[in-house]
Amino acid sequence: MPRVLLCLALSLISTGVIAAVPVWGARQSSPADTSPATLKPGEWIWGADGKVKGPMAVIVSLTEQRAYAYQNGILVGVATVSTGREGYRTPTGVFTILQKDKDHRSNKYNNAPMPYQQRLTWDGVALHAGGVPGYPESHGCVHLPTGFARALFDATPRGMTVVVSEEGASPASVVHPRAILPIDPTSGAVTVNTELPEGQTFTWHPETSPEGPLSMVLSAADDLLVVYRNGVEIGRTRIVVTDKEASGTHAYIVAEGFLPGDNPLLHGTRMPNWITIGIPGHGEEAGKVLDAQAIDRVVIPPDFLAGLLPLLTPGVVLVTTDQNILPGTTSGGQLQLLDAKPPTALSP
Repeated sequence: MPRVLLCLALSLISTGVIAAVPVWGARQSSPADTSPATLKPGEWIWGADGKVKGPMAVIVSLTEQRAYAYQNGILVGVATVSTGREGYRTPTGVFTILQKDKDHRSNKYNNAPMPYQQRLTWDGVALHAGGVPGYPESHGCVHLPTGFARALFDATPRGMTVVVSEEGASPASVVHPRAILPIDPTSGAVTVNTELPEGQTFTWHPETSPEGPLSMVLSAADDLLVVYRNGVEIGRTRIVVTDKEASGTHAYIVAEGFLPGDNPLLHGTRMPNWITIGIPGHGEEAGKVLDAQAIDRVVIPPDFLAGLLPLLTPGVVLVTTDQNILPGTTSGGQLQLLDAKPPTALSP
């Protein structure tokens, strides 16, 4: 009997009734400090491992042929993609995930495998794993590297916002996305982040998102700290970094307890413990406690800090970078927040 079953299985494979599903693209994530612009076809970066909480959103730039995944306002993944070729152009606009199917096969194209499918339109446009040759070649869908498609599928809920953008049809902020979220993940509305007005030190509006997880991004290049709660920006402030020798991307998470002694940034208060997240490229930093001397390198307006401190509860994530995060600024790369584990091989 086993021999008969084996022969039957081989026969089905040879006739195309059962077809092996290929693995497209790189089998592991690129390092954290990799610039998206340098990713080769099929390469990707992913790191939403559960440390960052909050709503997700995805931007697909047809112009760049890249997809950007955000969680709670912070870029957590980026991948090269392949979108619709001439005659099958991928539509631009704001979409939501209508349906998810891990093992989907095409109803139109000879039962072709479309693993980790996330449907954007009922007439067939979707995100899914597929060939990523470095140029548009699909029939309208957005092809993703398999590793990225799998991670995105596992992380995203139905109803999540996906913005498909293109030069000439979309705002520049979603054609060339940055390290902080340029769209409202709940409505899909484009919210262009600009520099603080001349003479204004900070904005602080926690009432715009009264509850939910908190995440922060600090750019030493822009001298800026941006705070998100539940995917909505609730504040940003000018800062001064007194020692900019430290380079690259680093991530920290608030732990239980407080640093001993007085808060070096605001006397009369206490600073919570910060633990380093060992992102790829800085794995040796994992688990280190941030000391008062390191915290003292950053000068934050006291009034802003007084409002922020009560919100710094265990689980809040801070990402620091020496790259620019504002639209219209230039730098050698962009920011990715990745997990505490090194990139792992994708199982076949």
